[in-house]
Amino acid sequence: MPEVSDMFKRVDATKKLYIKTQSPEEAEERKIPHIVRLPAGAAPEYIKLTPYQQLAWKLFGKRVTSRMKPDQNLDENLLKAHMRIRPEEYMAVIWLTAAIAAVAGLGAGLILAILIGAAMSGSSALLLQTIVIVMPALAVPILIFVVMKSTPSSKMKKIGRDIDKRLPAAMSFISAMASADVNIDVIFKELARQPIYGEIRVEAEWITRDTELLGIDILTAIKKSATRTPSKKFQDFLQGVITTSTSGGQLKPYFLLKAEEYETEQKLEMKAMTETLGLLAESFVVVVVAFPLFLVLILAIMALVGGNSGSTLMILYLVVFLMIPISQFGFIFVIWNSEKESAV
Repeated sequence: MPEVSDMFKRVDATKKLYIKTQSPEEAEERKIPHIVRLPAGAAPEYIKLTPYQQLAWKLFGKRVTSRMKPDQNLDENLLKAHMRIRPEEYMAVIWLTAAIAAVAGLGAGLILAILIGAAMSGSSALLLQTIVIVMPALAVPILIFVVMKSTPSSKMKKIGRDIDKRLPAAMSFISAMASADVNIDVIFKELARQPIYGEIRVEAEWITRDTELLGIDILTAIKKSATRTPSKKFQDFLQGVITTSTSGGQLKPYFLLKAEEYETEQKLEMKAMTETLGLLAESFVVVVVAFPLFLVLILAIMALVGGNSGSTLMILYLVVFLMIPISQFGFIFVIWNSEKESAV
């Protein structure tokens, strides 16, 4: 069986079309059984469950499959969140985790009930023991179930935000390559090699995988990516590529227009973020600096001249050691989260 190192050997740029071609000898060789050597990293990656997921599927797989109704929303969220696991397998993992949490909550409740029984007696102790046994055994697995069920949606939204904030820079890359008359499939292939574009690079890898490994045409691959991406902006962009191509339009002006549009939107978002940070800074000065300072002074004076100094000192301690640190950490978290969301 002859070995062919690559499907394409050169690029024909005589008419600035950058069409991949191959020699007549290679075309004849490809009519017989052959081996195509894929580039490094292009081999398919087989999905394998972790040992914990395999245990969950073994214990709860049949029960979940027989009782679970088709959940289209969960299926879409898992796909858009790039969590390569079936909905039935994921629900089995949720059920196993909830069962473990119920056992752990029940054990912790029994330990607390024993401690309460040793320290208290009577009907009130019995009621309190019942509460500390039942509440963890019910509340903890329900909380685990809700959190894990919403995890694909949260991860999907996180990926969508990453795509949205990197889209202006990626559009500059795409429009620059389109200005050099590079084909759309080559553009996405080169985009998939740029790790700086984050989740957009992952979406481009899916498109390149569909075209080069699965043999799907580029428009169908882009259409599949438009239904798979969690970003509304990127979805609109891909649908615009399909509409422009099928209607006979030019992609270069479309790419340049979208790059300018996303750049303008990014400038407006940065301006709004700057105004928000300015407002937070003013609020920090008033709420965290000025107000506690005046409150401490007033409480100190009241403790000196007032008769009930014990309660006043207690309030003063709460303000100094509790209210001021919590308010400062709260503002720090809000500002840090805002900068993290806007960082590119």
